[in-house]
Amino acid sequence: QVQLAESGGGLVQAGGSLRLSCVASGSIVSILAMAWYRQAPGKQRELAASITLGGYINYVDSVKGRFTISRDNAKNTVYLQMTSLKPEDTAVYYCMTTARVMGVPIDDYWGQGTQVTVSS
Repeated sequence: QVQLAESGGGLVQAGGSLRLSCVASGSIVSILAMAWYRQAPGKQRELAASITLGGYINYVDSVKGRFTISRDNAKNTVYLQMTSLKPEDTAVYYCMTTARVMGVPIDDYWGQGTQVTVSS
């Protein structure tokens, strides 16, 4: 129904930057929101940043001022620009979208995740 393709993860030194991308495809009627979640080893998955169709943005406190979420509505794509990375940002980052698909109620869809590792 909806496929999410994430890219941009990798290994970076503390203080460095990475840019994650996520493209949504499928029988999409409309995307209501897109978000990046992350899950560190031994921890619960948490919302890192989200952006709605109307442009409302939310960040978890730990990334405010360092991460920037943006989206290209025409391309069904969301980006996460990560700067001043810290070892505690190490996690698998998952793209999530709340979307309306033809013939299906509004639902959440998840990507496979991309690993971000920040070395000290």
